[in-house]
Amino acid sequence: MNGISFLILEDGTIFEGRGFGAPAPTADKLLEAGGETFFDRAFGEVVFNTGMSGYPEIATDPSYLGQLVVMTYPHIGNYGVDEEWSESGTGNNNDRTITGISGLIVRSLYNGKVPGERISLDSFLKKNNTTGIAEIDTRALTLKLRDEGSSNGVIIQPEKENEGLSEDEKIIVVSYLNNFPSMEGRNLVSKTGIKDRVEINAAGSPHFTVIDCGIKTNIIRNLVSRGCKVTIIPSTTSAEDVLTIESDGVLISNGPGDPSALTDIIIQIKKLLGKIPLTGICLGHQLICLALGAETEKMKFGHHGINHPVYDEKTGRVFITSQNHGFTVREDSFTKGMEVWMKNSNDNSIEGIKHKNLSVLSTQFHPEAAPGPHDSLWIFDEFIKMTKSASLKGSI
Repeated sequence: MNGISFLILEDGTIFEGRGFGAPAPTADKLLEAGGETFFDRAFGEVVFNTGMSGYPEIATDPSYLGQLVVMTYPHIGNYGVDEEWSESGTGNNNDRTITGISGLIVRSLYNGKVPGERISLDSFLKKNNTTGIAEIDTRALTLKLRDEGSSNGVIIQPEKENEGLSEDEKIIVVSYLNNFPSMEGRNLVSKTGIKDRVEINAAGSPHFTVIDCGIKTNIIRNLVSRGCKVTIIPSTTSAEDVLTIESDGVLISNGPGDPSALTDIIIQIKKLLGKIPLTGICLGHQLICLALGAETEKMKFGHHGINHPVYDEKTGRVFITSQNHGFTVREDSFTKGMEVWMKNSNDNSIEGIKHKNLSVLSTQFHPEAAPGPHDSLWIFDEFIKMTKSASLKGSI
């Protein structure tokens, strides 16, 4: 591990620990850089994840762009990292560098041997220029976030190695944090996703066009494993160009940031309504709802983990899901034709919607992550079934 590091929150709260992964910046570097220079490393919205495992997938999930992730499970890193587990990219080429978390916060970091050809979590973060901090009281930090809500924070190291922060350093860091915008209103999709069209399993059927807002690789794997042809396109693609692909359905992927800030994408999705079956996962679900005229709002601390129960209002079934979102669709803003498919069993937030008149189906949770381990994989079969029985008649 590295030397002494500190996690500082925007209200001035300081947690002392030891750095690992890529070295954290010093206060003078923050002052010198300003703006968003360190946005992709060591700085971000601090959120907690309740999973006992899955740190390699979390570290590479583009949906975590701009966030520092606190692992509530106390001991992290004991099974290492296999880079084939990455959730960044299309899975068959190197079209996108690893994106994901801005930093990782843990109580106890494993530093022993790892199986096979895997590398340690420390080495993996170093390789991918991502900062971590260990020996933090993650229980106290999680309780603070749960009670007060998510907060911007930064992992910092003192200018004088292995010494405490001076008062001047604290003032610089807190000022930097207080002047930095919150996650609300932030368009982060432009920082991730592919730039050119990618086609996978060309002979497959049905054919899904996937709008890449920061897609997790396992979504693509699940579609391909069911025999689908998948055409992945940039999030900047126009509705007219989407329709020229002549696929059987469009899936709008997960991704980072505030969905309501993605006005250009919302406009294009609205043009697709009623012309082709539409499905969405996480951010994609939110964007579809916004295109239908509903509204989203920021959650106090969001849902991040692999143990969130969801209730299917159609069947009465409850199943365990993986989730990663800080925004939710407001049910009281639903427009004509929208209906609740699923809700979160803990707080009744919307977890899935259908439309009475249009071929639209979406989920807030991540069916590809399968924490059950197979509780929600059937969602992909529902997506496929909709494309095969789609009736596009109707209006918003």
